[in-house]
Amino acid sequence: MADNPQLDGKRDLAKYFGIHGDMRTPFKVLLKEMEGEGFIARTRKAIRRTATLPLVTSLDIPTDADPDDLHAFPSQWNAEEGEPPRVRVIQPRGARVVPAPGDRILARIDAGEGLVPSYTARPMKILDKPRRGQIGIVRVDDDGARLIPIDRKQKEMRIDGGDLGATRDGDLVEVSVKVSGRLMIPKAKVVEVIGNPKSEGAVSMIAIHNLEIPYRFPASVVKEAEAAGEVSLKGREDWRHVPLVTIDPPDAKDHDDAVHAEPDADPNNAGGHIVIVAIADVAAYVRSGTALDREAYLRGNSVYFPDRVVPMLPERISNDLCSLKQGENRPSLAVRMVFDSEGRKKRHSFHRVVFRSAAKLSYGQAQEAIDGRTDDTTGPLLEPVLKPLWRAYQAMVRARDKRGPLDLDLPERKIILDGKGMVADVRIPERLEMMRLIEEMMIAANVAAAETLEKHRSALLYRVHDTPSREKLMALREFLASLDLSFGKSEAVRPVDFNRVLAKARESEKTQQVSEMVLRSQAQAEYAAENYGHFGLNLDRYAHFTSPIRRYADLIVHRALIAALDFGKDGLTDDEVTKLPGIAQHISATERRAMLAERETSDRLLAQFLAGQIGAEFQGRISGVTRSGLFVRLTDTGADGFIPASTLGQDYYRFVEEMQAMVGDRTGETFRIGDTVSVRLLEAAPVAGALRFELLSEGSRGKPSSVKRSTKRPSRPHGPRSHRR
Repeated sequence: MADNPQLDGKRDLAKYFGIHGDMRTPFKVLLKEMEGEGFIARTRKAIRRTATLPLVTSLDIPTDADPDDLHAFPSQWNAEEGEPPRVRVIQPRGARVVPAPGDRILARIDAGEGLVPSYTARPMKILDKPRRGQIGIVRVDDDGARLIPIDRKQKEMRIDGGDLGATRDGDLVEVSVKVSGRLMIPKAKVVEVIGNPKSEGAVSMIAIHNLEIPYRFPASVVKEAEAAGEVSLKGREDWRHVPLVTIDPPDAKDHDDAVHAEPDADPNNAGGHIVIVAIADVAAYVRSGTALDREAYLRGNSVYFPDRVVPMLPERISNDLCSLKQGENRPSLAVRMVFDSEGRKKRHSFHRVVFRSAAKLSYGQAQEAIDGRTDDTTGPLLEPVLKPLWRAYQAMVRARDKRGPLDLDLPERKIILDGKGMVADVRIPERLEMMRLIEEMMIAANVAAAETLEKHRSALLYRVHDTPSREKLMALREFLASLDLSFGKSEAVRPVDFNRVLAKARESEKTQQVSEMVLRSQAQAEYAAENYGHFGLNLDRYAHFTSPIRRYADLIVHRALIAALDFGKDGLTDDEVTKLPGIAQHISATERRAMLAERETSDRLLAQFLAGQIGAEFQGRISGVTRSGLFVRLTDTGADGFIPASTLGQDYYRFVEEMQAMVGDRTGETFRIGDTVSVRLLEAAPVAGALRFELLSEGSRGKPSSVKRSTKRPSRPHGPRSHRR
């Protein structure tokens, strides 16, 4: 059949081979057996040789594949060709591309010998997987229903009454798309009812399903977690006498880090401090290759929504055995660091211990005690525990200021929900110095982990942050020049260069504009098996060590430390070492997915909150400028909305990129990033998380746009802007 493509039917084959009489029945049986064994494929009356894979193709690795013996199937396969071939994925030691279960890869294919190819694949690249299906909100009407897609770029579709199933009006559903009629009009068919976004705690489910975030633990994972028991003292140091304390947000459900400090008694280190950071020993419970480990890798990290948390690990591990509860024995991987009087680290050592938290404190509670307002819990801890921590931190701050990390402190809003899962309030939590204390000590512990692993020549996952690209620096310089602010011309920039211009901006009341653009100029932090430093923190080596309950990267670093320091048999395996580049790519992607999900959910909640205030006026700040219009962030809630360029007023406005502004052709009226404006809410789309505003404010006066005029008509007078003029 390979040599004679015209032989595409049973009759043709019988004639070619001279099959007749009694030979016909065994010949039919033979064809059926060949079809079952994958030699040939049958489509109605046509028979053809099974399709072969191209030399380079995309493959999907099942999420339940064995990480040590990966297999995959073609990403695209015609069902008429029969069952898709199973492809063995080759993973040579030292390979640059290391895939894992759940990945889509581009691979080079080797078909092997024989009539039925025995496929093997050598990965070339890990690809982004498209979303599995379309989801949206159902609106029932007399003719059936329509689907309002979650994705703003997709169009509404009709749903026939027979394709609704048990769906009710307002339900969030997943659909398949079918095309019908001569006009090939796409229609939707409900595949799964996800829930109703108006019900309690359901808004985050939109992002969870839209971005395919795993949120249900398989039975095997839950069973493994429930079977785990407490770790004994065997093979560990007993630190139960050390009064370590946890200091977290007041609503924290798990506590994976504890701290302690005391003056250094060494006369050669006068004024120095000993700081201990103890981290939950998750590696003792989540062993490499187990169901728990595979699920933790698949999730990559916990995802935090205003109404729920999608944890990386089951509750038995994250909120119980590995949560550093007050007064209970807990296994820990701890680092003991010695600092001099100026906060410079002199040395450090890691220890595998069992300790008992002396107290569970909130940031506000600890800060109040330092400020002189103790309570029943903090009163006895003030002198022996909290003040030594505070003095050690003050020394560490001096070292931090000399190091000069990027000083970009943008406020983050917190959405407060009511009992029905709807927005009750939006607040900017006070940035307490106690938060910075914990942050500084965690950074020091992360650096110590990276240094120790490098010293032992151990593989590890670095947390890296690249220097800004040349293009982004050029755009920033042009923008700052438009504000009469200078920025060094050298390409070898350092965080201190950004700090200088931020300080100048504060003096000239241009903080918002400059902070926004400095933030945009930065690269995105990620995980990597190779080190290129952390620009933002101004550190040569940095690894995430302090949150293994919620980040898979930290669990890998814990295992690396256990192996390097010979702390036990549950350390990083040789097989994991070969896969670190792929692990880094995967968990960097899951981190980006989590950030997107959190942002989308906040947008939807805020749009829902403001939907009842159409026509209301708000104060805000221009947070982005594009050719199509202005993005505005409201001052009170932090909600983001859009103002189309066509509604700005009577002039024709052009986007001037170097200014990040819209400038009027005739008047020179200018709206630029960071400007404070008044807006009116015209439209709110809670499902999409979108708001549309009308601009009420005057722009600043500047030079008319020097760009050649477009033939496009100027924007028409619109609402209050035309009356004002």
